Amino acid sequence: MQIKETTNTGLKRAYALTIPAAEIESKIDGEVKKIAPQVKMPGFRPGKVPGNLVRKMHGEQLHAQVLNETIRSSVDDLMKEKKLRPAMQPDISLDESYEQGKDAEVSVAMEILPEIEAPETDDLKIEKLTVPVTDEQVDEALERIAGQNKSYKDAPKTKKAAEGDQLIIDFVGRMDGEEFEGGKAEGAPLVIGSGQFIPGFEDQLTGVKAGDEKTIKVTFPDNYPAENLAGKEAEFDITVQSVKVEDETKVDDEFAKNLGLDDLQKLKDVLRAQLEQETAGLTRTQMKRSLLDQLAAGHDFDVPEGMVEAEFNQIWQQLQQEVAKSDDPEEAMKEIEAEKDDYRKIAVRRVRLGLLLSEIGQANNVQVSGQEMNMLIQQAAQQYRQEDRQRFMEYVRNDPMAAAQLRAPIYEDKVVDFLFDKAEVTEREVTREELEAAIEAEEETEAKPAAKKKAPAKKSAAKKTTSKADDKEATEKPAAKKAPAKKAAASKDSQKDAGETKPAAKKAPTKKAASKSAKADEPAKKEAAKKPAAKKTAAKKPASK
Repeated sequence: MQIKETTNTGLKRAYALTIPAAEIESKIDGEVKKIAPQVKMPGFRPGKVPGNLVRKMHGEQLHAQVLNETIRSSVDDLMKEKKLRPAMQPDISLDESYEQGKDAEVSVAMEILPEIEAPETDDLKIEKLTVPVTDEQVDEALERIAGQNKSYKDAPKTKKAAEGDQLIIDFVGRMDGEEFEGGKAEGAPLVIGSGQFIPGFEDQLTGVKAGDEKTIKVTFPDNYPAENLAGKEAEFDITVQSVKVEDETKVDDEFAKNLGLDDLQKLKDVLRAQLEQETAGLTRTQMKRSLLDQLAAGHDFDVPEGMVEAEFNQIWQQLQQEVAKSDDPEEAMKEIEAEKDDYRKIAVRRVRLGLLLSEIGQANNVQVSGQEMNMLIQQAAQQYRQEDRQRFMEYVRNDPMAAAQLRAPIYEDKVVDFLFDKAEVTEREVTREELEAAIEAEEETEAKPAAKKKAPAKKSAAKKTTSKADDKEATEKPAAKKAPAKKAAASKDSQKDAGETKPAAKKAPTKKAASKSAKADEPAKKEAAKKPAAKKTAAKKPASK
């Protein structure tokens, strides 16, 4: 095989490989000899079919198989010889003019991972903000629990429903005179003023009494989850079974038992533990952001454009989802479009931190155990229907890129914990409000790493959500989305270079037939396959939010 480097700019590399026709033909001859003993043909004894006839019968199939395997092994040899570490799956294509009997001209293009100097981790200093859980906080949590578990008693039949009262109703929804799926219920509880149902529904029931029948008209919100109802007008025929008023809720041992606990003290212990766990999570978030800020400030190196683009696409997709849920999608979209460059800088920061953490982890032998990986796979499989879970688990276990995506968050947490152990940590006790303010301040710094203009005083709902999303795991990726019916075995180099903190490879462009054959072990095959059907969620009543 001949290798010619055609591009060497920054992190971009491209090569032209020439695979001699003689090498391909020799391998085809070897395959013919392997299968000849099993070939049956009229007029010949088993195993005695001449090789030229075997080749005539199966030549096209054998050629495609050998060409595919030869290109794959040649690319593997290229990686080893040039000591390349691809950032994402290389783009491999076979020259369109290739014909059997000629040399195979193969183009290989990729971005490589940057060389990162051993990160300095001995001078890290982190302030740990802690929040003690007080008895007052436990009592407040107890009051919230009691408020969420209100009890109601029947009101006199002449009682007109007011805000805070509970109605027990039957309803039937119709659109253009026809009932629609999910728009019917019997004995449905509804607290007026709770905002449980779509806007306008509860308001029109103020003043009804037990036994009343009423028809109301409402308009489903434009962003209603059920697309067939979004923005549409509907009528609901309602029958009021009863009107109930709030009863006194006694927070005592009996109340705790109704929640499945032994007594009131046990309920308080559970609430205290939950509050401590919650504040510990906030403290870890604050510490991690401080750590990542220090790492980001101390390291600046080029990152692969493909990885940045994949990361930015994830950020942008999430932004668009949040925009769609906002009160004014058009205005929210204008806002994020105006700051698109800033979000791309966030993507660069994420990728750089991901590579940095990966380098630290590898240098210090941080690993995710097989047992931990099995637990991750089993947990991720729960999002699929029962009949698809086993197929998903097999897919992840056989696909290095999918496994890397799933492993990334826990691997990163292990690296972060390693750095916490090395850092000089000082503790300071603060209130919860002060801790949240500190996180918000770090969030603003990280979300706008290079913004020159002052942040607006008030953000859109979409903007807030995205900033917080940026402060999650710096390189966290969702579990693999597509579980193929067949899995191709990636090369060992590909497995090594997948890395725990890399983003998923983008879907490879469709190639011509010969080129597809050459890419049997690359993501194009896994991307083309279908994932298991996700577990269906029970539909909510359209009247509910």
